[in-house]
Amino acid sequence: MTARNDVRRGRVDARGDTHADRGFAADGPTLPERLVEARELKGVDVYRAERDTKIRARYLQALEAGEYGELPASVYTKGFLRNYALYLGLDPDEVVRQWRHEGGDTFIPNEPVLDVPRPLEAPRQGLTFSPVIVVAALLTVLIGVFAVYLGIQLVRFAKPPTLAVTSPVTAVVEVAEDATRFTFAGTSTPKASVTIQEAAREQPYRVTADATGRWTADVQLRRGRNEFTISAVDPETMKPSDNTEQVFITVPFLVLEAPTLTVDSPADGAQFENGAIPVKGSTTNAPTVAVSAVYTGPVEGQPASVAPAGGKGAKVGPKTVKVDSDGSFETPLGLSTGKWQLTVTATSPEGKSTTLTRDISIRYKGVTLVVEIKNGRAWLKVWVDGKVSKVTGTAGKVYSPGKVLTFTAKRAIEVRTGKSSATYFTLNGKDLGRMSNKGNPETWKFEPRGDPVRTDRS
Repeated sequence: MTARNDVRRGRVDARGDTHADRGFAADGPTLPERLVEARELKGVDVYRAERDTKIRARYLQALEAGEYGELPASVYTKGFLRNYALYLGLDPDEVVRQWRHEGGDTFIPNEPVLDVPRPLEAPRQGLTFSPVIVVAALLTVLIGVFAVYLGIQLVRFAKPPTLAVTSPVTAVVEVAEDATRFTFAGTSTPKASVTIQEAAREQPYRVTADATGRWTADVQLRRGRNEFTISAVDPETMKPSDNTEQVFITVPFLVLEAPTLTVDSPADGAQFENGAIPVKGSTTNAPTVAVSAVYTGPVEGQPASVAPAGGKGAKVGPKTVKVDSDGSFETPLGLSTGKWQLTVTATSPEGKSTTLTRDISIRYKGVTLVVEIKNGRAWLKVWVDGKVSKVTGTAGKVYSPGKVLTFTAKRAIEVRTGKSSATYFTLNGKDLGRMSNKGNPETWKFEPRGDPVRTDRS
């Protein structure tokens, strides 16, 4: 049973009074019912009443339900009742009296009793610091710090910077023969300026030590003995280091070796029946070899007409030949009939050279014809002793610039070229050049004796 039902039945409250004794009819509406009825007559809901009265809706609902235990202390509840009664058009004093008559105040907790704290006991009398003592202590500390700073600065100004070289670890060093630079390293006073003076260098190297005192410097080296003098200066005090360090670095001079050279072909005194002399051999420490020949005179029975232009002392070459990765080289050298001194020279990158010579003689038998394509492509068809050469075939072939073909015959060789201006000939070692500067097709016949003649073979 709720408090509202107990009141409606005329239950005697804690003071022994009934509603009838206080002027309220026992069968009349209770206060919660009056509040609900008045709000509904006003035409508002609880939440509208909350906005208008600024009393929380849950407190208004507690008043209208007679659940007074949900309300705060009685002093706040009476204030809520007065404001709500005025808002609903009821007599606030009558509403408060009915609330008390119905025992509503018995459900409201009493106001909390304030627990007044006991006064703190006075602390025991200890050390006290007056402003004068504090100021004096601060001044003493500041004076001490300043004195320490002055002492450090005096020591610093009086003490020169330190200097030590950590690389190289010894004063005398020999490096590889191909070394061109060296990196010095060491320690000194932080921010000190380190100077490295080389005897052969006008301007010294200068570096600055870092915050930890470490420094490095990269210097150039030359072949032979390099002498360095290292010193340090404090940039603030301008005091030089007490010691200087000397380092001697030697770069050995290269030992220049002449290349080795071996000529496997031709052998000294060799005789050949054509002018395509095979020159081959091997070398070391040389990227190329040069091959040349000097005409030393005719062989027995040699017609004067086949001697090279310039006669004795005429020179062929030099011809530069690239050396393979294994050191070998090989090339043909075209020479005419006669006696020749062949020279092969190997030269190292440093300019050192080695030379070998071979004396040879050439007596042609039949016809040896070298055909070379230059300055454009050309079609060729060749007949050797009257028969089509298997090299070109019956239909002929087109060759690109730089192509070299060699043909030999007993009696004669005929060559039909689609472009005379691009076809060059060497007959029995004698350079004939091109037969015509025209770009027309032509056929030329070559024999051991006499000049080449033009034919109609096609």
